[in-house]
Amino acid sequence: MSDATARRPEWLRVRIRTDESFVKLRAMVGELRLNTVCQEARCPNIWECWNAGTATFMILGETCTRYCGFCNVHSGKPSPGVDPLEPAHVAEAVERLALQHAVITSVDRDDLPDGGALHFARVIEAIRARVPSCGIEVLTPDFKRKTGALDTVLDARPAVFAHNVETVPRLYKPVRPGSDYAGSLGLLRAAASRRDREGSELRVKSSIIVGLGEEDHEVDGVMRDLRDAGVDVVTLGQYLQPTQAHLPVARWVHPDVFAGFRERGLAMGFLHVESGPLVRSSYHAERHRPDPPLLTIGQRLGGTAAGADGGM
Repeated sequence: MSDATARRPEWLRVRIRTDESFVKLRAMVGELRLNTVCQEARCPNIWECWNAGTATFMILGETCTRYCGFCNVHSGKPSPGVDPLEPAHVAEAVERLALQHAVITSVDRDDLPDGGALHFARVIEAIRARVPSCGIEVLTPDFKRKTGALDTVLDARPAVFAHNVETVPRLYKPVRPGSDYAGSLGLLRAAASRRDREGSELRVKSSIIVGLGEEDHEVDGVMRDLRDAGVDVVTLGQYLQPTQAHLPVARWVHPDVFAGFRERGLAMGFLHVESGPLVRSSYHAERHRPDPPLLTIGQRLGGTAAGADGGM
């Protein structure tokens, strides 16, 4: 990292709240032997999201079969198979946390014949059986060369299907080795095509992290590609280097630049654009489903309930 980017700017300094409610939630997640991306990725919005009734669970173990240059999740050879009790544990956590919206993501499991798609479906089904009112969002891997995996997940009827492209095509080799921009875009396009064929209310979503060496015009190009593929929701946030072993931060992107991304994204036709330095792919996730549960609450508290607000 250069001297110019060695210190985080003021707008990225966040005080993490760890009050009694937060400690109880963290203890309960540990008791059920669950992994949350909120904790694994050191998300700066963890208190806000948990307090708003949203949490992101990471299924299929703690070890990823890929080695992305930006990601803090452990990479290596996973333990064989999957935990058959995990769907029930996630559903119990959703119930005990009284979640309004649950995001289910996973490590890459290239070792599994279906990439873990059936396990995703079982988690969705377990949550729906136990907490029918909870909105369910899935954030899946690309299921590279796993025929039928996407349909297995979509057959379980999540409210939101998400897959993150993460960066611009030019940077895929250092940022997402083992992944393919066209493949990720194709997965999103296939999900949107099925939505359109069936006339369903499924929302299709993706995310971009900036500060890895991309140019603003390249980010705009990715947003255009996503919109052309039928993506409804896009989130953009600042890359924060997890450890010295990860890719360095190439630049700190000013909040005004994020505001510009949001403005241009909405002009492209996205239903929601979440864009800001601390935004992560699950930030405000409860607002991105077809029937966002917090609109009435927001109105009651004096907030706005306009669609496509993408606000912070």
